[in-house]
Amino acid sequence: MREMRPLSIFVGLTACLLAGACAKQDAGSDEAGAAAEAAADAQPATLRAPTPSPAGARVFFITPADGATVSSPIRIEFGIEGMSVAPAGTETEHSGHHHLLIDTGVPPLDLPIPADANHIHFGDGSTATELSLAPGEHTLQLLLADYAHFPHDPPVMSQPITISVE
Repeated sequence: MREMRPLSIFVGLTACLLAGACAKQDAGSDEAGAAAEAAADAQPATLRAPTPSPAGARVFFITPADGATVSSPIRIEFGIEGMSVAPAGTETEHSGHHHLLIDTGVPPLDLPIPADANHIHFGDGSTATELSLAPGEHTLQLLLADYAHFPHDPPVMSQPITISVE
């Protein structure tokens, strides 16, 4: 019986290219989100080894502060130490791009980060954004990903913060 591994690798590489081509996505960009989500769904978990992150690398929120009460739109600034920011699709050692997790848990760390209203990609290398959120309490977390939207190993992610939107 013939193995289907070459086809799996082709599908996986195609998914990586599609995921790596996505740029900063606003929550309202359904077409880009659907393409990235389809790429993530098609990606086999065993296609490649995870991209290593250096010891001590971290991401964090510069603003807003944990527990802050804010008004929409909210200015959010991302910090990074021990690594550099590079756009998606750019394979550079010890680099990655930010993903903002909104009111959701950490996604599977062996797959590309999904692209939807709860997982905002900053594949253009942005380190800040303005975001409109409904009034109420919201949880935010940062997760850095490599050139193909896979989290690093070990993962580089912030502690979750909670904000209240008035």
